[in-house]
Amino acid sequence: MGNKVTPRTLSGFMELLPQEQLKFDKIVRTLQDVYGSYGFLPLDTPILESAEVLLAKGGGETEKQIYRFEKGDTDLAMRFDLTVPLAKYVAKNYSSLTFPFKRYQIGKVYRGERAQKGRFREFYQADIDIIGDTKLDIVNDAEVPSIIYNIFTSLGLDDFTIRINNRKVLSGFFEILDLSENVTDILRIVDKLEKIGSDAVAKELEDLGASHEQCQEILKFIRISGTTKDVISQLRSYSGKNETFDAGVDELEAVVLGIAAFCVPEKNYKIDLCIARGLDYYTGTVYETTFNKHPEIGSICSGGRYDNLAEYYTDKKLPGVGISIGLTRLFYILSTMGYLSDTTAGADVLVIPMTQDLSYAIGTATAMRHEGIRTQIYFEQKKFKHKIGYADKLGIPFAAFIGEDEIAQGKVTLKNMSTGDQVTQPLEELIPVIRHQLDQSRGEKIIIVRD
Repeated sequence: MGNKVTPRTLSGFMELLPQEQLKFDKIVRTLQDVYGSYGFLPLDTPILESAEVLLAKGGGETEKQIYRFEKGDTDLAMRFDLTVPLAKYVAKNYSSLTFPFKRYQIGKVYRGERAQKGRFREFYQADIDIIGDTKLDIVNDAEVPSIIYNIFTSLGLDDFTIRINNRKVLSGFFEILDLSENVTDILRIVDKLEKIGSDAVAKELEDLGASHEQCQEILKFIRISGTTKDVISQLRSYSGKNETFDAGVDELEAVVLGIAAFCVPEKNYKIDLCIARGLDYYTGTVYETTFNKHPEIGSICSGGRYDNLAEYYTDKKLPGVGISIGLTRLFYILSTMGYLSDTTAGADVLVIPMTQDLSYAIGTATAMRHEGIRTQIYFEQKKFKHKIGYADKLGIPFAAFIGEDEIAQGKVTLKNMSTGDQVTQPLEELIPVIRHQLDQSRGEKIIIVRD
């Protein structure tokens, strides 16, 4: 044998131990359940696409980081988000889909950016999008924050704020100030307010050609705050000066009224006129969700409305609204902050046979599995202490002992690993006990925010 190769994982790629993977998978299942409860359909698309298809739009910071290579005569690229593959999918399958088309996708994407703490080159995104054919009602933009709210409360997080704005409000306001030629650049600068501060924003705006008075007007405008009703009222004072602005305020008001109808508590959302979203394909409503205790993390879920999803693939107008959660990054943040519950196990019961004849133990395990209880049998010839230690280390909630006495009586001895309580009963009497305990633990949230 030659020299051994040191096993290592590439920088920027996350690999989890089984106990951590169980937690990650529980988050994924929670998202799937919430998305499914709103009628979203699951979708998967290839990780590899033709570079011509994936890069149809061309340019942009993200695409500079793309993994691209040739295999034979084929120019290939790895998907860098889930939105471009969705656009291709909808354009390709347009005649087979029913609109509005609601899909969710949870999958890995790849970006060759500099790996750093909490930033990855391979990472999971969890996206939902609602795509309309020619038109898409504004109420969809109000439903999306209710989904965000349900996602995070189902995970166990309630200390968050969904910040909402509308790009038309901002671009219309800049047109009122005679800055219509630089709307996209101004939006990008405004979007950086929290990162760089108002003085730096003013300097960048002046470098772009805005006067001192225009800069002050912009800063005053984006600082408008208060309840959603107060903000709408203040925005209405600018009405009648620009059609785009007025349309944006109407949409924003419809969205916040809709969010209230979806029973999202007002403490969990607000209008924030600083939110512009750097990406230029957003055309209306935009969202950013922040964890109140840790604003330094930035957005944990963001997205918005766009006029034409598949414009690079088809002439059909396909407006949509959607959000994306950087799942790998969110998981990393929650893990490092100690906010993830430890009550995850790969099995519900460990059956420990204590006789040479394994048929009764195997029959018991099979019967448990038929009842939906995840059951593992410990076959190794080890000391009893080691067998119990195995269940303990893996966090398995129950151990079932089967010795000569249990076989003779047609019973099973069940030990609750957390309380130490032990009972010997027929299996059919133990199954409801196991189920009751499991139902309680399955109801526990994966995120536990400790004060």
